[in-house]
Amino acid sequence: MTKIFASVGKYMMLMWRVFARPERIRMYLKQYLKELEQLGVNSIGIVLLISLFIGAVITVQIKLNIESPWMPRWTVGYVTREILLLEFSSAIMCLILSGKVGSNIASELGTMRVTQQIDALEIMGINSASYLILPKIAALMTMIPILVVFSIFAGTIGAFCSCWIIGIMPASTLEFGLQYMFVEWYVWCSFIKSFFFAFIIASVSSYFGYTVEGGSIEVGKASTNSVVVSSVLILFADLVLTKLLMG
Repeated sequence: MTKIFASVGKYMMLMWRVFARPERIRMYLKQYLKELEQLGVNSIGIVLLISLFIGAVITVQIKLNIESPWMPRWTVGYVTREILLLEFSSAIMCLILSGKVGSNIASELGTMRVTQQIDALEIMGINSASYLILPKIAALMTMIPILVVFSIFAGTIGAFCSCWIIGIMPASTLEFGLQYMFVEWYVWCSFIKSFFFAFIIASVSSYFGYTVEGGSIEVGKASTNSVVVSSVLILFADLVLTKLLMG
């Protein structure tokens, strides 16, 4: 328990340094644009691919498991939409990205720590925590909501592919279910939750990478720990935010 409280304290102190006033806005902007591409743009492909197949699988599973003469067929589209909007495209997709993006951040900063590149920045008088971590947090909080939009779109296309290719039901019936009693607030809920999840992924992964002590083996452990802790915190935040936003 003492170790947990110590880690939380170190994390808070690191975040205090991260959000210090930037010294050179142009320097931070250049880093921000670099992180946008590395953390966000390079993740679009895996988001589209996973969402496409998951959208199709959800539709097929719902069709097979709730089929009943008492249940309208368009219910499949309605339930698929709710799953994509409320959980998959925000929480589950961020869990997947915590493995890809989070481990990348922790490994990058951990390598810089063990090769003394961070120490060199400190000697030059640069706030290394702010210079290295703040652009990553800002970039991820910018790109994750955009990736949520891509995920919802790809999941919907996947649902229609299950109709067009597999032929489990008419596409017009699925379309009616997708539009039935649409609640715009659910989309905003996904965006709001994704902002918090993006901050968790970027800040927690940066903390584990930035505070690495030792050699290359410790970098691997930090990368693993960042993914585990980020995933747990995302699930906890998902529970809290769902209660606050929809309770």
